[in-house]
Amino acid sequence: HVQLVESGGGSVQPGGSLKLACSFSGHPYPIHCMSWYRQAPGKEHEEVAAMDSNGGIGYADSVKDRFAIFKDDANRTLWLQMNNLKPEDSAMYYCAEYLDPNTYRSGEQCIGMRPYRGQGTQVTVS
Repeated sequence: HVQLVESGGGSVQPGGSLKLACSFSGHPYPIHCMSWYRQAPGKEHEEVAAMDSNGGIGYADSVKDRFAIFKDDANRTLWLQMNNLKPEDSAMYYCAEYLDPNTYRSGEQCIGMRPYRGQGTQVTVS
């Protein structure tokens, strides 16, 4: 069965860095898009970064030039390198994968049906 497990979160001071990992496994079909999104208490879900199957990448304006998404297919891991972290980056971070063949990427979002999601990893910047 499909499984995504995020790790790498923690507490850092403003200006610090963290590298999140999303280990993915068990997908019976090709992955058409993967993404990172976040949610903080009392705030809306925010898409952060996405990568499609052609290697196309998009970032939210709020993280552009600070965050980088990349994927290691050999080790089945999706990464999110986060630099120059700000207090407003504090949130639970989740990864998602889309197996729906009609999925496409629009900027920092994967647009498709029935994504699989992990349990999240907490990032606190203070």
